[in-house]
Amino acid sequence: MTVDVGDEQQVTEAMAEVAGRYGRLDSCFANAGYSTPPAALLDTTLADFRAVTRVDLDGAFCTLREAARHMIAAGQGGSLVATSSMSVLMGMARNYAYTASKSALVAIVKALAVELARHGIRANALLPGWTESGVTAGRFADETFTRKVLPRVPVRRWGTGEDFAGIAVYLASPASAFHTGDAILIDGGYAAF
Repeated sequence: MTVDVGDEQQVTEAMAEVAGRYGRLDSCFANAGYSTPPAALLDTTLADFRAVTRVDLDGAFCTLREAARHMIAAGQGGSLVATSSMSVLMGMARNYAYTASKSALVAIVKALAVELARHGIRANALLPGWTESGVTAGRFADETFTRKVLPRVPVRRWGTGEDFAGIAVYLASPASAFHTGDAILIDGGYAAF
């Protein structure tokens, strides 16, 4: 099933279909991401800003809300995970909407952790570092960017989807039953450099 997470109705219908098909939701990862080409503040229009927040913030919010709705109805708890970004820890000039959205997700996750704990629902955020994806492909293809950024990653490589498999399994499983309200940084040591 393909869903435009920026469309609230599509998210609501898709979540209901998934919950109906499987009987309940145990975990939900709000992982959609969108970014426009970097632009200076004075060149960033509100339309450009909202094109990003529509997916990265509004879409994630609707996804988490609808998953929580089904988890509460099932009464068996669950795990909500939002993919944020290491950009929340540093100034990321020229990516205002992306950084604002990802920062807001951390705040939402902390609020969800407090509100939903009584339902046995955990909420956490992942803060990936520079990771190979559709969003980063253009930057990684830029030799100047690669020459400047890659040496600042202590493990000397870009992250891959496989680097997040273990934390995903942990957060989705009962092993993380006492872990909620956290923002977990996985960046190859970039923020520590």
